[in-house]
Amino acid sequence: MTPPASTSRPQRQRRRAFCAIVAAQFFGSLADNALLIASIGLLIERNASGWMTPALRLFFYASYVVLAPFAGAVADALPKSRVILLTNLIKLAGCALLIARLHPLLAYALIGAGAAAHGPARYGILSELLPPEELVAANAWIEVVTVVSILLGVGLGSALMDEGIALPALLGSRAATATALLATLYGVAAACVARVAGGASANPEALSHPSGLTREFIRCMRVLWRDPPGRISLAVTSLFWSASAVLQFIVLRWAALVLHLSLAQAALLQGAVAVGMVAGAIAAARWVPLQRAVSLLPAGMAIGALVLSMVLVDTVWLAVLALIATGALSGLLVVPMNALLQHRGNQLMDPGQSIAVQNFNESLACLVLLAVYGALVAADVALTPTIVLFGVMVSGAMLGILAWRRADAKRKAPLPALPAR
Repeated sequence: MTPPASTSRPQRQRRRAFCAIVAAQFFGSLADNALLIASIGLLIERNASGWMTPALRLFFYASYVVLAPFAGAVADALPKSRVILLTNLIKLAGCALLIARLHPLLAYALIGAGAAAHGPARYGILSELLPPEELVAANAWIEVVTVVSILLGVGLGSALMDEGIALPALLGSRAATATALLATLYGVAAACVARVAGGASANPEALSHPSGLTREFIRCMRVLWRDPPGRISLAVTSLFWSASAVLQFIVLRWAALVLHLSLAQAALLQGAVAVGMVAGAIAAARWVPLQRAVSLLPAGMAIGALVLSMVLVDTVWLAVLALIATGALSGLLVVPMNALLQHRGNQLMDPGQSIAVQNFNESLACLVLLAVYGALVAADVALTPTIVLFGVMVSGAMLGILAWRRADAKRKAPLPALPAR
């Protein structure tokens, strides 16, 4: 897979900018994923209740939902490279508050606020730098780098929290020291994007009427949900990321109870999903043009079936194989769907607003599923029924999306003509 190459006059400058965005995404995502393990460690050190572990992500996604009407406007009103810089600094501030012993849930909400503004800027800048026919390849690069950073971030977080590895408790606890080390990665991400030229804003007037931002956001959301390819891709990405958020905690719990692994070992097991996602993303970039994105919807059904198969797995090597397969199908599905959603959003509205709508829907779905999972944990529901419920939910939701797509086709609502890759 080769980086997307623009044929316009400032080709070299745009390629450098794209590489800087990719590098910033790598270091920021590396810190994000390692920080989750460190934050869980902080909760364990403070003897927090079990429901607070999924609540970390609940507070994170709550920031997305609350700030969604404003995040897209910020990304459109300011140069997107500057927004990416500022959001990494906000995440760094969240780490500082964790170290200062602010409650982990509140500090994680601030980190979520940084992420909420980061998403529209990161994905929006791709559609500004590259033509539509290169968006799948660009998204594949972003997804591959993200998944590799997930793999390495989980490993890094596990290593930092592994009592068998020497780490001076310079800040009073191992988890606090780990958090301080991870904060430097946000600084590196900010430094990467600081070298990108500011560029022009998509809509300098986006913040000129703050009172109308919520109304404009609702209008944009209606536009995307009424657009046939927009609503299909939005439904799929929302289902995928919410399912991934819950699966992350299910895997940790499953690895501890069924496979008898420690937190550090269980976190490493999540890397199997990341390996599969890299393979799936590469395959999508190589063989899936934008106009064929919806043909991959049946992969979502297979993901649900693989989740259900977890109840039959009781050995580490089988678990690794099942998780790699789950990741591969996920990467193959979500990369084209992200590209399709960006393309349609860029045609229908300002790019920052379309990504903010996407983030809002995905985060709201994550909030709902994490709340359900947290309630199941608080009610002491056994792991096996939880996995079965989760797998059936994913498969059932994908069946509904497939039926939705068939209904659109019968109403003569096919995908619009898209440029060949």
